[in-house]
Amino acid sequence: MLDKFAIAKALREVGLLLEVKGENPFKVRAYESGARALEDLPGDLAAVVAAGRLTETRGIGEALAKKIAELHRTGRLALLEELRAELPPGVLDLLQIPDLGPKKIAALRAALGIAGVEDLKAACLSGRVRAVKGFGERSEQKILEGIRRWEARDARLLLSVALEGAEPLLAHLRASPQVQRADVAGSLRRWKETVGDLDLVAASDHPAALADHLAAHPPVAEVMARGEAGSRVRLASGLQVDLRVAPAAGYPALLHHLTGSKAHHVRLRGLARDRGYTLSEWGLVRLADGQPVPLGEEADVYRALGMQWVPPELREDQGEVEAALEGRLPEDLVRAEDVRGMVHCHTQYSDGRASIEEMALAAEAMGMEYLTITDHSPSAAYAGGVRLDRLERQWEEIERVQERVRVRLLRGTESDILEDGSLDYPDAVLERMDVVIASIHSRMKMGEEEMTRRLVRAMRLPLFKIWGHASGRLLGEREPYACRVEEVLDAIAASRAAVEVNGDPHRLDLEPRWIRLARERGIRFVVSTDAHAVAGLQNLRFAVATARRGWLRRAEVLNTLDAGGFARAVRPA
Repeated sequence: MLDKFAIAKALREVGLLLEVKGENPFKVRAYESGARALEDLPGDLAAVVAAGRLTETRGIGEALAKKIAELHRTGRLALLEELRAELPPGVLDLLQIPDLGPKKIAALRAALGIAGVEDLKAACLSGRVRAVKGFGERSEQKILEGIRRWEARDARLLLSVALEGAEPLLAHLRASPQVQRADVAGSLRRWKETVGDLDLVAASDHPAALADHLAAHPPVAEVMARGEAGSRVRLASGLQVDLRVAPAAGYPALLHHLTGSKAHHVRLRGLARDRGYTLSEWGLVRLADGQPVPLGEEADVYRALGMQWVPPELREDQGEVEAALEGRLPEDLVRAEDVRGMVHCHTQYSDGRASIEEMALAAEAMGMEYLTITDHSPSAAYAGGVRLDRLERQWEEIERVQERVRVRLLRGTESDILEDGSLDYPDAVLERMDVVIASIHSRMKMGEEEMTRRLVRAMRLPLFKIWGHASGRLLGEREPYACRVEEVLDAIAASRAAVEVNGDPHRLDLEPRWIRLARERGIRFVVSTDAHAVAGLQNLRFAVATARRGWLRRAEVLNTLDAGGFARAVRPA
């Protein structure tokens, strides 16, 4: 049976193929809405399907519910197969080209008979694309650049999707009586934005039995390889999983080695040699007598080398080795349990799928002290931006809900940064908010000079604002917009502003390298969920992991403050 992410992917493909065919935009949008609703669906999908309760989820109607049930039950969808048969197979590849959407593909198919990437590349190189109505020489060059990026792509999964596949596998392994310890390793343990294959490490004296146990797990579709110290399987979702097994004494070294990164290990191996050791996946061994150093935990590796413990998120050879040797690596990196309030949350007033009360109760159940209601501003019409008359009604509802919940509700907005750098909503309205998140959602293809000027002006506005999903990127879909980030950070450091670390798994924005540069300027942060449904509140762990990768300490994150302290820190006026 397909999981919810695989089904959502199939629904998006249906929507894209329908759009290429020129179908009704509302019908096309329904598949995207259904995919997002499915990804945010809490609980067990199989139970929801079996009980016939899919239509209780906003964004999923009866017709879509039947298609989801069909995919879940059979792994196939008749409509999708019909569309794939009707359209050239190369259309799916064309949809992966940056800046080339379904409407442009339809126009190129009609004018030039483009059926795939090679056709398109040849048409661009021969100058035929620029002659098509709606295109031009600049469009042609941008398409060629998009093709080059597509050709250089690597097949990687979003962190959240990889984690969704890894957690049940890990629980399955840990349930085996042959297992003493088990963990994820690789880029997933380092919380990288995207993940290739899953790496699992287990401590056991019975690797063959453990391989059998893994192969018996229902999501495993194929055993690709087996050996004396592990196995490789492929899940029904297509995800490849590598399991390595070691005796308990060798587990810390193997886990450390397979966690990576390669660059971090290269530095440590050199350091080990300088101190009279060899370091490998087999352990830490003294060169003088060939005796292994006993390792009870990974921390013992670092201790033996005379350095601080380096958390997995920091192991990228970006200064962490030097800092750990000098004893200045932060030991108070922000943790999920440090966060006291949910920031950047959407409701049904804009493009969210839950009511204010549903979001409040969910945040309360997670132990949060406060929740910011930050729906889109009027300019974001595509996302149901809240106009002034509805904003007043929203504030009234916030007051009514506040009487029924313990969590403190802060009224706010995700205000669009307009083309000239001003913020959506009049100043008199923004000043009445409790919190303002300022984000770019339009005109993302501005030149570097224009975009930098736009952002600097927004950040210099006298009211306090939080720079939302700063780079505008969507992982695997949209590159960051062009701007001189350090100039914007300078403007923030000199004004009343903070920076968001966005936990939406499609964003994970700001990048760790920019977080570190912002820290050097003394800039404050929030770790946010960008939640559009109750399930989206779980994005907090991705925000925290991204913050840790940027070396963010607890005291640098505003929503580790209590409700009163946070409200005072972010008050716009």
